[in-house]
Amino acid sequence: MSFKQLAIIGPTASGKSDLAIKIAQQTDAYILSIDSLSIYKEIDIVSAKPSKEELNAVRHFGIDALYADEYFSVDIFINLYKKVQNQCKKDTKNLIIVGGTSFYLKSLLDGLSLLPTISVQTQQIVREKLINLDECYNFLYTKDKEYMQKIDKNDKYRIEKALLIYEASGVTPNEWFKRNPPKPIIENLDIFNIDVERSVLRERIEKRTRKMYEMGLVDEVCYLEQKYTRTPHPMSSIGIVEVLEYLDAKVTKEEMLQNISTHTAQLAKRQQTFNRTQFRNISSAPLQELEEIILHKFVHT
Repeated sequence: MSFKQLAIIGPTASGKSDLAIKIAQQTDAYILSIDSLSIYKEIDIVSAKPSKEELNAVRHFGIDALYADEYFSVDIFINLYKKVQNQCKKDTKNLIIVGGTSFYLKSLLDGLSLLPTISVQTQQIVREKLINLDECYNFLYTKDKEYMQKIDKNDKYRIEKALLIYEASGVTPNEWFKRNPPKPIIENLDIFNIDVERSVLRERIEKRTRKMYEMGLVDEVCYLEQKYTRTPHPMSSIGIVEVLEYLDAKVTKEEMLQNISTHTAQLAKRQQTFNRTQFRNISSAPLQELEEIILHKFVHT
């Protein structure tokens, strides 16, 4: 069997996970989730993660891989994809990539630039300099304004990365990336986008928000805050922030649910715009038509 892969994308609450499981079962495929919250253990209700039964029905990757206080980045995701692809080939399985964080998918298609070899000594030098983050940012800004003006002064991760490149290579990040352009990880990929009307999506989001509340959303966020504090990056996600406001007595229960729905709908709109503008080889259709379109394409390629 020759290895085949495809991607299913769409806004939040559009039915991607259910469709991916259906397709996977009919095409002998594993599933790789591209969802910025489902990657974390214990963030189950907020992320609208597939149920245990669904996860057992088809082998999933990219779900429950890290704890909330562990670091995650595009580089880590690309390495995860490579491992999953190898596993699929070893097990003679196909692969379905599915999720709402389409930026990860775009990173597979565009690739990432290789970084210079960074010695332990360079890492130590940079670690010491990072004690004064403002000074590091200002130094890099004077060397490479074009690159640094896209980075927030408090973004320690990206400042560290820029400084590591500069210290290891002796050239500015901008110059390094010009000399080392990214190489695609996936050359060709059929992408299927769930097309859904905004009014329908809004209704689905509101229903899902209520269901999340009934499933124990507030208890889950309480547990996450108690275990991890509010510091880790996932704790600033939609669904968690609004519950924390409720726990701080800044809003009522109804205001909290309305805020989650509103912010999720805004996210869905951004996702739709991104999906529409950032991909080639994309087929868009309503959910009820997409299964047939995907299976037809899968069988005939």
